Amino acid sequence: MPAAAQPRRRFTRAIAVACTGAAVLALPFIGATSASAAPTETSATTLAGYPNNLDGWIRESLAIMAERGIPGTYNGIYRNIMRESSGNPNAINLWDSNAAKGIPSKGLLQVIDPTFAAYHVPGTSYDPYDPVANITAACNYAAARYGSIDNVFGAY
Repeated sequence: MPAAAQPRRRFTRAIAVACTGAAVLALPFIGATSASAAPTETSATTLAGYPNNLDGWIRESLAIMAERGIPGTYNGIYRNIMRESSGNPNAINLWDSNAAKGIPSKGLLQVIDPTFAAYHVPGTSYDPYDPVANITAACNYAAARYGSIDNVFGAY
């Protein structure tokens, strides 16, 4: 083998060893991440047994909506929640025209009190900040006005 080829071979081996070492070092971190991500406790749930988070609130609302014949899909609800409140059930709009009239938009889907009261769905809370009540009332309103929350792509 020519002398000029030997350094190249050593360099190639050095890179292979270095990369292998990095992979070996990464394995414990990957395993640790996976192990720590596994739930050790059950998360809090709603009274109806759904997870007490955005996913659970939407799914519980969809179950109530199905019982009442209110149309809507998970994706339509989620899309509108992200636009209206970024998933914050305590969101309140204190700057728009409704707020100027003293009736600010509230909750996940930014419903004003008169609309919430008019489209409240029996069996849900009367609190407009209650995530399930807010979603269900807003979807009931959107169904009456637009055919479904799925047809809402802007402020409503």
